[in-house]
Amino acid sequence: MANVDGIIVEEGVVFGHGGGRELRCDTYTPQGAAPGSASVLLLYGGGWRMGERGRMREAGLALGKRGFVCVAGEYRLTPESPWPAQIHDVKASIRWMRANASRLRIDPAKIAVQGHSAGAHLALLAAGTVGMAEFEGDGGNAGVSTEVAAVIAVYPPVLFHVGDDRLSGSVPANALMGAAATEEKARAASPITYVTEKFPPTFLLHGTADSVVPPSASIRMNEALTKAGAPVEMHMYAGLPHGFGRLPSMLDMVQGESANFLERRVVAPARLQGELAELQALMASMQRAAVPATE
Repeated sequence: MANVDGIIVEEGVVFGHGGGRELRCDTYTPQGAAPGSASVLLLYGGGWRMGERGRMREAGLALGKRGFVCVAGEYRLTPESPWPAQIHDVKASIRWMRANASRLRIDPAKIAVQGHSAGAHLALLAAGTVGMAEFEGDGGNAGVSTEVAAVIAVYPPVLFHVGDDRLSGSVPANALMGAAATEEKARAASPITYVTEKFPPTFLLHGTADSVVPPSASIRMNEALTKAGAPVEMHMYAGLPHGFGRLPSMLDMVQGESANFLERRVVAPARLQGELAELQALMASMQRAAVPATE
C-alpha cells in the first residue's frame, strides 16, 4: 500500500477467481475519502489478447484526485481463456465492488465503469446485460447485482462482423472469438444489441482519425441510445487516433471530462437540475425585461 499524492494505492487485491486462478485488482482511494463515495471500475484495452491492469494507473490517479474511488480490475485475455471469460471477469469485479462497498468506502448505487478500447467494449456490454446468465459467470459473490450507474467508453467496439461482410462501425469478430466466431455469437457479443431506454447514462469518446475502431462505432452507439431514449453524450476529438486517451497531454483532460460527466449523472444530478432551474428563471426574467411595456 502506498500514498501517491494523496491517493492510497493498494495493488494485487483478490476480487474473484476464473480459469482456476485468482483474479486481482488495484484500488485508488482518495486519502480521507468519505463513506459512500462514487466509484469507477477501470478496464484496460489491448484487443482482448493483451494488456494488464497497471495500464490504468494514471487514469486511476487522475480520477482519484477528483474524489472518485477507482478499481483497476483485470480480466483474462483470450490466449488464456476464450470468450466469454472476459465479460465474466468484469462482472465478477462489479459484484466484488458492490459486496465490499463498506470496505472500499463507496456507495453501491454509484458504481460506474470506464473502459478503453477492448475494455470499453466490456464496459458497455456489462452495462447492457445486467442479470443475463450467459454473461454473469461464477467468479465470486454470486447473487450480487452487476448493475452500474453509468458507463464511459473510450473508442469502444460496439458491433462485430463475421468474414468480409463488414458493417458500418463494426470490427472483426475473430479478434475476440477467433475461429469460433459466428453471426449469432457476434451479435450476442455486440453492446449495441442490448440498447434500450433502460441503458445507464453513457459517455462516448472517440478520435476521428481512429484506424483501429472506426469512429462510426461511437456514432452508431450514440444514435442507437438516442433513438431508444437513453441518456448519452459523445465527444469526437478531431484528428486524434486510437489510444489518444493515454497520451500525457490528453489523459488528464479525458479524465476531467469523465469526472464532470459522473458528477452530473451520478454524484449530484439534483445539483445540476437546481442550477438549470435557476438559469431558466434568470432567462425568463431577462426576456420579460426586454419586452417593452404597453399602454
